[in-house]
Amino acid sequence: MVTTDAQRGTLLGILAYVIWGLAALFWVQTQPVDSRDLLAHRALWSVPFVMLCLLFAGHGRLRSTFLLFRNPRILGVMAAAAACGAINWGIFLWAVTNERATEASLGYFLLPLVNVVTGVVLFRESIDRPQQVGIAFAVAAVLVQLVFLGGLPWIGLGVALSFGLYGAIRKFASVESMEGLLLETLLMAPFALLWLWSRDGGGLGMYGLKVDIFLVAAGAFTAIPLMAYVAASRLMALSALGLVFYIGPTLQFLVAVFVFREPFACIQFIAFGLVWIGLAVVTGSALQRARNLRRYGKTTGKNLS
Repeated sequence: MVTTDAQRGTLLGILAYVIWGLAALFWVQTQPVDSRDLLAHRALWSVPFVMLCLLFAGHGRLRSTFLLFRNPRILGVMAAAAACGAINWGIFLWAVTNERATEASLGYFLLPLVNVVTGVVLFRESIDRPQQVGIAFAVAAVLVQLVFLGGLPWIGLGVALSFGLYGAIRKFASVESMEGLLLETLLMAPFALLWLWSRDGGGLGMYGLKVDIFLVAAGAFTAIPLMAYVAASRLMALSALGLVFYIGPTLQFLVAVFVFREPFACIQFIAFGLVWIGLAVVTGSALQRARNLRRYGKTTGKNLS
């Protein structure tokens, strides 16, 4: 029986990252729908699902979300975030429906290191030596692929940079995650509707009942892991949640290689290995710092969690 907030938070965090990690298995069920149509369906069907969730959450959360449309600054920030989120969704959907899921998983492994870089560039944050080492390994992984494969890993870089920039932009708007998701999808919805209208429904009603169910369920599939993640972040320490993060890209990688049987060359193994080493250095340093803070808290009687 789960009795503590930390245990509940851990289970919710695992749930979120398992869903994200297995997302490719969901989206391939929509084939042969074009990835651009999938992006439009994902944005459109998220709107009614998130609205229902906010309605049942009570406390006037749905009404307060619509009131945010009166704030031009928040709307501008959320529009920029929606653009980055749409790019991230689009790249990921194209990758998993075009046998490039391995490269997408590399992007999510790179994400923690990209977040460090965006923190330095956009928020003037300082970085310590382990973070510098981690970034160096990430750069080395990109250079290895550039030299031996003759090009940059655009899918991985696109996934990591778009989501890292999305997270950075969201910091400029003090909007809760679910309310933010509704704002973003409402801003995307007119474009999604116009696109699907021009595409005769974007696959809806064309490829059988199973595909239709998965297209309509795209909204719930988008919102449920986000709700679980938000709840987890409020119940458990962020350092612990950061460790749970690696479940997502690890599952994406395993699905791509062992379920989809995507090729995994020696150069890719070397690139992934360099990223994993960098992540190990950064994560180990963060864990040591968290342990030191707990020890300091115990000796001084202060709560530093």
